[in-house]
Amino acid sequence: MVLQDSGLPKLQLEESLTRIERAISGACKVLEQLNLPGASNDNGRRAVPTNSRSAVTTAGPSTRVIGRDEDRDKIIAMLHEKEDQCQANTVSGICYSVIGIHGVAGSGKSTLAQFVYDHEKKCKEQRMEGHFDVVMWIHISQTFDPDSIFREMMEGATGEACPEFSSLNVLKEKLEDELRGKRTSLVLDDVWFNIKNSGDSEELQNLISPVKVGKAGSRILVTSRTKAALVTLGAIKERRIPISDLGDEVFLEMFMHHALRDATVSDKDRRILEMIGKDIAEKLKKSPLAARAVGSRLREIQTVEFWRSQKDRNLMNDTMGALWWSYHYLDEQVRRCFAYCSIFPRRYRLNRDELVKLWVAEGFINISMPEEEMEDVARFYFDELLSASFLQLGGKQKVDGCEVDYFTIHDLLYDLAEEVAGRDCFRIEKDFTGEVPPGVRYLFAGTCNMEMYTEKISGLRNLRTLIINDKIYVTSNHDKVLLVRMFNMFTFGLG
Repeated sequence: MVLQDSGLPKLQLEESLTRIERAISGACKVLEQLNLPGASNDNGRRAVPTNSRSAVTTAGPSTRVIGRDEDRDKIIAMLHEKEDQCQANTVSGICYSVIGIHGVAGSGKSTLAQFVYDHEKKCKEQRMEGHFDVVMWIHISQTFDPDSIFREMMEGATGEACPEFSSLNVLKEKLEDELRGKRTSLVLDDVWFNIKNSGDSEELQNLISPVKVGKAGSRILVTSRTKAALVTLGAIKERRIPISDLGDEVFLEMFMHHALRDATVSDKDRRILEMIGKDIAEKLKKSPLAARAVGSRLREIQTVEFWRSQKDRNLMNDTMGALWWSYHYLDEQVRRCFAYCSIFPRRYRLNRDELVKLWVAEGFINISMPEEEMEDVARFYFDELLSASFLQLGGKQKVDGCEVDYFTIHDLLYDLAEEVAGRDCFRIEKDFTGEVPPGVRYLFAGTCNMEMYTEKISGLRNLRTLIINDKIYVTSNHDKVLLVRMFNMFTFGLG
C-alpha cells in the first residue's frame, strides 16, 4: 500500500500511528499466550518436530519434464518454420502466426509450454541462429486486466520494471515502440474464452495487437482448455494441438520420480513400494498434476505400511480427489497458510518473503521452542507447500532492482484453496460492484477507490487484514477523512 502526499496534520498522523502500534503490540502479546506445542498425529500426516525444521532445504521440486520431448520438439519446429510453411496471413500483412495447445485442466499444457519457452529463452540468451529478439511468458487468468498484461509484456520485452503511464493507450503505444521491428515469441498461458460472450473475442484480439508491429516470423504460443480460444486468436487447424496422453510406462515413470525421488529405503522396500506405486498410478488416470501432488506427498512417508493403506482410497480416482487427498496430509497449520493464499488473484506472483511475513502477522505460526523464530517456522511451512507441489516455482521477477523467484498456484489447487478458505478470504478486483461477505476476515483489493473501501468495509466486524494492491492517491480533504476513518477502523478493530 503506497501513500502519496497524504497532507495529514503531523499530530493527527502521529496519533493514528500510535494507535496502530498499540494494537500490534497487544496482538503480539495475545499470540505469545496462544503458542501451543505441535500436536502429534498417527494418521500419516508429517508431524515434524520444530527443532528439526532447520534441516529442511529450500530447494523446490525437480524441474525435470518427463515424456514431453517429442511434443516440445514438434512445437519448436513450428515456431521456426518459414512463413510459407506456417501459412501466415501475408495478404493482410500480419507478421505472426499462432500455435495452440488445448486440453483439460491438469493435463500438462502449461508444463509443455514452459518447456518450449525455456528452450527459446536459452536460445535468445546464447544468441543462437534463428533466435527470437523478444521472448515473453504471460499468464491469462479467467478475469484478466489488459493493463496488467501489457505491463507484464513491457517488463518481458525490456527486462526492467514497467514505469507508470498516464493511460492504457499510452502504455500500449510504448509497448508497440518496444516490439516494433523485432521478431517476437509470446506465450499466452491458460487463455479462457466464453463463446457466448461476444466481447471475449475482441478483448483477446486486443491483447495480441502489440505484436502486430513486430518482424515477420513472430509467433504466439497459446494454451487453453478449449479449441475455441485458439480459433479466435487465429490458430489454423494444423496448429491446434491437443495435449497428448502420456503412455502407461511414461506416466508411471513420472509418478515414481515424484514418489521415490531421493528415497532412502532398502532394496526390498523399494521393490514393494514400486509395485504398490504402480497400482496407485493407475488410479490417477494419467493426470500429471495428480501424479505430482500425490507422488510428492507419498515421498514424505516412504513406508510400505502407509503406501499400502492408501492404495485403495477411492478419493484418488479423479484429479480433484487426488488433490484433496494430498491436502488432507498436510499439517494443520500448513493447510491454514495454503488456504490464506486464496486471498490473492488467480496465478498471482507470490513472493516468498512477503508471504512468510503475512503468515506471521496473521498469527498462523506455531512455535514450541523458545529459541525458534516465527519467520523461520513460516519458511518451513512454505517449503512444505513447495515440496508437496501446492506451490510451484513460476520464474524470476525484478523487485527493487534485484531478481527474485516468484511462485504461483495451479488453477485446480487454487480452486481447492478457495473452497477450504470459505468466506474467510475475499478479493475486490477491477470493476467490482457486488457486496463483500459480512464475515470476511482477509480482504484483497486490486484497485483503489477510497469511497468504495469505506462504504464496503466499514461494517465488516471480523475484518483483520486489508491488502491494497494499488497506489492510494489522496487528492482532497474528503480523501483525507476517508483515509483516517480507515486507519481508525483497523486500529479499534484489532485493539
